[in-house]
Amino acid sequence: MNDWPEGRTGDRYGRGSASPQPEGARAMPHIQRRRPAPPQAPQVPPQGQGYDDRHASPAYDSDYNTGQVYGGGNAGARGGGRGRGDGRDYGDGGYVQGPSAPDWPRRIKRSALTLVVVVLAVSISTYFWADSKLKREVDLAKVIERPSEGDGTNYLIVGSDSREGMTAEDRKKLHTGSAEGKRTDSMMILHDGSNGPTLVSLPRDSNVEIPSFVGSESGKSFKGTGRTVKLNAAYAEDGPELLVRTVEFNTGLRIDHYVEIGFGGFAQIVDAIGGVEMDIPKAFKDKKSGADFQAGKQTLNGEQSLAFVRTRYAFAGSDLDRTKNQQKFLAALAGQTATPSTILNPFRLYPTMGAGLDTLIVDKDMSLWSLSQMFFAMKGVTGGDGTSMNIPISGSVGGNLVWDKEKVKQLVRELNNDEKVTVTGD
Repeated sequence: MNDWPEGRTGDRYGRGSASPQPEGARAMPHIQRRRPAPPQAPQVPPQGQGYDDRHASPAYDSDYNTGQVYGGGNAGARGGGRGRGDGRDYGDGGYVQGPSAPDWPRRIKRSALTLVVVVLAVSISTYFWADSKLKREVDLAKVIERPSEGDGTNYLIVGSDSREGMTAEDRKKLHTGSAEGKRTDSMMILHDGSNGPTLVSLPRDSNVEIPSFVGSESGKSFKGTGRTVKLNAAYAEDGPELLVRTVEFNTGLRIDHYVEIGFGGFAQIVDAIGGVEMDIPKAFKDKKSGADFQAGKQTLNGEQSLAFVRTRYAFAGSDLDRTKNQQKFLAALAGQTATPSTILNPFRLYPTMGAGLDTLIVDKDMSLWSLSQMFFAMKGVTGGDGTSMNIPISGSVGGNLVWDKEKVKQLVRELNNDEKVTVTGD
C-alpha cells in the first residue's frame, strides 16, 4: 500500500528505503510547479492618478519598483520613491500632483488691468457728471460782425453780482445787498497761447461804445448810434451776448469762450477747497464790501475772499486797484485748486467741482476740457511766462476810464499773433 501523497513515485526518497544507492545520490521528489506567466511591461499610471496594487499582474509582487513612486503603502520606504513633505500630496490610492506655485507675474498683470479699468470708469463717469452740470446759456452765435480769429484761445471771464440762490441770511453775511437782477462786478480777458497766458482786466467803469447788435431774447436788430457808456452797462442792457459784442467791437479781439460766476458760487468754491492763502501787503477796511484785513499772510474763507475782490473804495486807484487784487486772488485760487491734493482727493475734488459748476454760466460751445484748460492757464498767470495787467488807460471822461487806443491795438495784435506781450497797463 502506497501512502505517499499523490504526485510522488516510489518510496519516501523515490526508490524505497532499501535502495543500494547512497543517501546523497537519491533523487528529490518530483513536485509539479505552475508555469510562470510571461513578463509584461509595467503599467504606468495616468498623470495625476495613483497606481493601485489590486490591478497588478498576479505574477508580480506589488512591491516591484521601477524608480517611480506608487501608492499602496509608505512611499518614502520604497527605493527611488520620494517621501511625504516634498510639496506633493500622496493619497492612499497613489501619486497625486499637489498645487503649483502662484503665478505672480500673471496676478500682477490682472491686478494692474483691474486698477486701470476702475480708474477709467471713475474718470469717465466723473467727466460726464461734471459736464452735465455746466449751464450752457450763452449763445455766441447771436453775436454779429465778429472779428477774425487769431492764434490761441481767448476767454471772457465775468464775475457778476448775481444773488441767485442766496438766502436773506447769505446776502447779509456776504454784504451783497438785495438789488434785483445782476450786473458785472469784474471782467477779464484771459489769453491762452504758446507764449504763456495773459490776463487783461477790463475795469467796469471803462468808457466804451455800444455797437449795432441783435437782441439776445427779442432777435430785434439795434443800430449803433455812437452811444458811449460804462462797460458794465452793456451787460445790464442785454446780457452776456451784448457784453461780448461790445468787448469785441472796442478791442478788435475775438472772444472764443464766455465764463461767468456769481457771488454765491465764488464763496462756495473757496470754502470747498478750505480757503485761499493770500499775502496782503497793507491793511485795509471797507464797510460796503465788509473787508477788514490786516497786513501779512493769511487764509481767506469764502466770505473774506468775496470782500477782498469787491473792495474798491478803500483804495486810491479805486477800480484799477480792485482789478489788480482780483487778478492776484484768481491766480492764487487756481494755483491752490489745480493741485494733486485737490484733484486726486475725491473728498475735496467733488465738493469743489459741485460748488463751482452749479453756479457757472458758460457759452454753448464750452466743454469741460476747455474749462479745465482755462483754469490751468489762470494758474500759470503768475508763474513762468504768464502776464497780468490792466488794459492800457489814457485818461478819463465824465468819471469813465478812457482806453489808450494805440496801446490797445498793439496789445490785440500781439495776442492775435500769439506773440510775447510787450504792452504794459496801469
